[in-house]
Amino acid sequence: MSSTDRTAVVLFNLGGPDSLAAVRPFLFNLFNDPAIIRLPRLPRWLLAQLISGRRAPIAREIYAQIGGASPLLANTLDQAVALKQALVAAGEVEVFIAMRYWHPMAEDTAAAVAAFAPDRVLLLPLYPQWSTTTTASSLAAWRTAARRAGITAPSSVVCCYPTNSGLIDAMAALIKPELDVASAYGRPRLLLSAHGLPKRVVAAGDPYQWQCEQTVAALVNRLGHPELDWVGCYQSRVGPLEWIGPSTDQEISRAGRDRVPVVIAPIAFVSEHSETLVEIEIEYRHLAQAQGVPYFGRVPAVGTAATFIAGLAGLVRDTLGNAAPMRSGCASRFCPAEFSGCALSHR
Repeated sequence: MSSTDRTAVVLFNLGGPDSLAAVRPFLFNLFNDPAIIRLPRLPRWLLAQLISGRRAPIAREIYAQIGGASPLLANTLDQAVALKQALVAAGEVEVFIAMRYWHPMAEDTAAAVAAFAPDRVLLLPLYPQWSTTTTASSLAAWRTAARRAGITAPSSVVCCYPTNSGLIDAMAALIKPELDVASAYGRPRLLLSAHGLPKRVVAAGDPYQWQCEQTVAALVNRLGHPELDWVGCYQSRVGPLEWIGPSTDQEISRAGRDRVPVVIAPIAFVSEHSETLVEIEIEYRHLAQAQGVPYFGRVPAVGTAATFIAGLAGLVRDTLGNAAPMRSGCASRFCPAEFSGCALSHR
């Protein structure tokens, strides 16, 4: 990477409604994604209309509890600013944001990137663990938008970074103080919570659960407590399908039966949004109180923690330092071969 190159870094995230009126169209975009509802176009469209209509009132109540809108875009903008500052020595770098289900979406961002006229494009998901439902979906939307916008610059992808030292160090630094506080109430149980997936998605070859387990293992090792009581678990179940587990709410109930303090930390969310500020902070806190958990502590998402941003900047520099653009970001296979849904299968 030359210091005279113009580099566009595109951060991917899911997005969130920017008003209560935006909740239903946001949900429709989510459930109309073929990576989420794996049906042909017309039945998927009809089902997305049905689900978004039914879920919108509940979702509006959720967003009303955090000011009537998702904070995800504001948080991602802060991360973009911090990352650009961390890359100041890497030449002319501009950091863009592309959300999957609400604005700014890939089409708008691709137009802005085309106007910037970069020499190279780096695609960086804010999903540490690869999934066909998140990173692969965002990349597919981006490639369509980039082609339509006439972007011809070579592009590289950071596909996943579940054990990146910057990510793990940032999480550990946020967890340790909460464990110290919780220890006054007994031996704390650390719940390392990620967004769930239906079992059939994982059975089809999606490596997300395996990568979450790698994050958990790296984090537990980094915390360095040989007697640490910890559980990797999953939240945010939707619909009647069987989801991967154990579920976070069930683990909170078990902690209540065991009368142990709980510290819950997000491991797949790097920004605060409804799943952390409502589901964990409000709903799970109330559940913990109802189940007799003696202490409930929520660890914030890594956000703009210096070590996390430094980790992202290192990933950018390392990927751009390759002589040839990388479609997946994996120089060699990271996931075991049985995961056909991994990044290398989406080149």
